[in-house]
Amino acid sequence: MVERAPPACNTRLQAFPRVFRLTALVARLYSFRMTDTKNNASLDLEFKRLEKRLEELVATVHRLKDENRALRARHDALAAEKTTVMNRSEQVRTRVEAMIGRLKAMERTA
Repeated sequence: MVERAPPACNTRLQAFPRVFRLTALVARLYSFRMTDTKNNASLDLEFKRLEKRLEELVATVHRLKDENRALRARHDALAAEKTTVMNRSEQVRTRVEAMIGRLKAMERTA
């Protein structure tokens, strides 16, 4: 049987406590597996299951980070668009008020 080294902890993972704890659990399971030869098959299965779950969690974290970045950019774009629309609306309101004032002035002179 070929022995595998435990997976190395990625420093990016350490920012995520749950993922880091899961990584530590996998490392402990791996070291326990090295000492107990009776349950190697079930531990191998559990180890692979945890390893797969860890990979899924890391992928989810990356996907959520990308999604969050995109949502923040969209929010910033919408906030800028809102400011532009509000400025245009204010300009239109000012022009309409000026036109109304001129029309009233024309009524008084007529």
